[in-house]
Amino acid sequence: MSTSTECTRYAVAACQVSNSNPLHRNEIAGNTSRLLEMIDHAVTGYAPFMDVRLLVFPEFGHAAPVYPTASAILRHLAIPVPNEHTERYVEKCRKLDVYVQTATFLEADPQWPGMVFNTTCLIGPEGILSKYRKVNPWVPWEVHASPHDLEGYADELFPVVSTPLGKIGVAVCYDWLFPEVLRQLTANGAELLLRVSAYMDPWGATPPMDWWTLVNRCRALENLAYVVAANQGAELRAYAPFSWPGGSMVVDYDGRILAQADPGPGEKIVVAPIDLGALRHERARRMGHLGLPHLRSEAYSVYRQSWYPAHTLTHAADHTVAANQRTTAVAMARSFPHCARDCAEQAAANAESAGNGEE
Repeated sequence: MSTSTECTRYAVAACQVSNSNPLHRNEIAGNTSRLLEMIDHAVTGYAPFMDVRLLVFPEFGHAAPVYPTASAILRHLAIPVPNEHTERYVEKCRKLDVYVQTATFLEADPQWPGMVFNTTCLIGPEGILSKYRKVNPWVPWEVHASPHDLEGYADELFPVVSTPLGKIGVAVCYDWLFPEVLRQLTANGAELLLRVSAYMDPWGATPPMDWWTLVNRCRALENLAYVVAANQGAELRAYAPFSWPGGSMVVDYDGRILAQADPGPGEKIVVAPIDLGALRHERARRMGHLGLPHLRSEAYSVYRQSWYPAHTLTHAADHTVAANQRTTAVAMARSFPHCARDCAEQAAANAESAGNGEE
C-alpha cells in the first residue's frame, strides 16, 4: 500500500551488510534475500519507537566486481535493470509502504553493449523511481563505465526524485570525494543526500584517517541537507583484498551525527529521525552559511576546462585497469604539468604491470 500524503517526520535506516561475494549472477538472489530480511528487521524492530520509511544499503551489496575487466564482469555477474531483484524490492516496498535505496547492481544495458555500470535504484511502492549510475568509478581498479565518458549519453547524470518523504538524490562511494557531485544534486533540488558506499580501510570511521565520517559531515553542512550513508561491512575474507570499516551513519543538515554504527565489519542497522520541516525552515530562514546560494561560480576558472576527459570510452575492450591508468596519466599531466613526465612514466609502468588479461 502506498500513501501519497507527504510525511515530514519519519525515520531512516542505514543498513550495512556482510554477505558472501558471488562469483556468478545466479548467486545474487541469496544476497537479495538477506537485504530484504534486513528491511523487515528495521521496520518491525523499531516500530515501537519510530516509523522507518526510508532504508539505504551499501555499494556492492548484491555483488562486487571481482573480475578485472568489463568483459569478464559481463560474462559472470552483470544483469539488466530492472530485474528479478528489483521486482522483489518493489513488492516489499508496497507491503511495508517504505522506500529503499538499493545496494548497487553491476548493470548491463543493451543500449551500451560491452559496458558495465555500477547502478543503484530508488524504489518505492510506486515502483522504480530512479536509476543512478556511478559517475566517478574508483579508478584504476573499477572498470565500470561512467556516463560522463560515453558520447551521446542523454539521461540525467544526477537525478533527484520528489517523493512523499522529500526530494531524494544519491551518489555512490567515490562520488562523495567530489563536492561538485553533491552540490549538483542539491542544485537539482535534493533535500536528502544518500550515500551508497563500499569505503575500505584505512579511510573509515576512526582517526587518523576517518575520511568516511569527515566527508559525510562536510557534504551535509555544505549543502544544508540530510545525509544517510550506508557503508559496506564485509570482512576481509569475504570481500578481499580490502577490509571494510562499516560506520554507517545519519547526519543532519548542520553536520551533526544523529546515529552511527560502531566502526568495524558486520551487519548493522542504525536509525535516526528526519525532520523535513526543520530542514525547510532553515533553508528558508538562513542568510549565512549557505553553500549553494553564496556560490560565486564565475570566480572559479577550474570549471571552465576539462580535466578527466569526457566521451572517451567508445569500446568495451578499452575498459580495463590498464586503460584506466593510461587515461588517468593524461588527466594528471593536465592537472600537474610540472610532473607530467613522471606521471606518464609511472602510468606506463602501472599499465604494464596490470596487463589486459581476463578472469
